[in-house]
Amino acid sequence: MRSTGSNRPAVSSRYPVPAGRHRAETVEKKSRFIATLRRVCSPDEAKQFVNEIRSEYPDARHHCWAYVAGAPGSSHPCGMSDDGEPHGTAGRPMLQVLLNCGIGEIMVIVTRYFGGTKLGTGGLARAYSGAVQAVLESLPTEEAVDTEPVMIRTAFEFEPSIRHQLSLLKLDIKDTVYTAEVTLHIDVPADQMEITENHLNAKLPHNAFRWLTD
Repeated sequence: MRSTGSNRPAVSSRYPVPAGRHRAETVEKKSRFIATLRRVCSPDEAKQFVNEIRSEYPDARHHCWAYVAGAPGSSHPCGMSDDGEPHGTAGRPMLQVLLNCGIGEIMVIVTRYFGGTKLGTGGLARAYSGAVQAVLESLPTEEAVDTEPVMIRTAFEFEPSIRHQLSLLKLDIKDTVYTAEVTLHIDVPADQMEITENHLNAKLPHNAFRWLTD
């Protein structure tokens, strides 16, 4: 579960992601390469993005794409397509740029309009990777925070105190369930799990709550 300031990053639970849709255009021997980039968090979102660009540029012959739907450098989940270009000349070079750019949950689609001069396999690979590098140069980013779902189970008498402490920690309560006890559902940044639990233990009476995770 993510919030913005898919997969859990292996090293850090906080990383940059695209702040919105971004576009840049390059020209190579009169061929136009229009790179459109946005944040995606799943293969389904990636597929939807491809359909959007195909609709926007219906007369273009190639819409090559690559995405990394997880943390920076993560190869799962990811995908790529040459979309009719010679095998290995578009999708793979584009994906390599994304894997090394230090930005997560990112997808780029490069729309090509042929300019009349063939570029060759090496030229195509350089043109597609260059188009991705160009759109990354001015890309605005924001921080994504990987979170973990937590249930805090407590007696009714301790609920106000727990709510107060959670507000001090700037943690929102997603849901509250009342049975014989009170269960508060919250999302905690993955790198703050131990700190948050220890804070509550320090501020509340002994055994005032149970900290439950999946």
